Amino acid sequence: MFKVSQTGKNRLDITLSGKLNSEEMKDALDELVDKSKDIHDGKLLYDVVDFHLPSLGAIVIEFSRLPAMFGWIRKFRRAAVMVDKKWIKKISEIEGALIPSIEIKGFDRDQKDEAETWLAK
Repeated sequence: MFKVSQTGKNRLDITLSGKLNSEEMKDALDELVDKSKDIHDGKLLYDVVDFHLPSLGAIVIEFSRLPAMFGWIRKFRRAAVMVDKKWIKKISEIEGALIPSIEIKGFDRDQKDEAETWLAK
C-alpha cells in the first residue's frame, strides 16, 4: 500500500506498507506528481509501516521515471522518514546528503511528535 495525503499547502504525508508491484508503483508515482504540482518549498512525512522490497517490475517503473522524480524532489526542502528499521533510516539520510535540495532525517515510528517538530522548523 502506498497512500499520499496532502495535509497542508506545502506538505504531503506518505504511508508505505507492504510490497509494491509495478502497477502500484506507477499509480503511486502518478499520485505523488499530481498532489505536489502546486507545492514549493514543501515538506514530506514518510511513515514506513512495514517495509518490503518492491517487485522487480516496480523497480523498473521507478528507474524509468528517475529523471522526472529528480524534478519532483526539488519541490521539497525537508523530509522526515519514520521507520522501525535502522538501515532504512540511515539510507534515507544518506540519500538526503546526495540530493542537495532536500534535507532528510530519519525517526523511529514512535517519534512522530519529534518528526513533526523537525519538519516545522
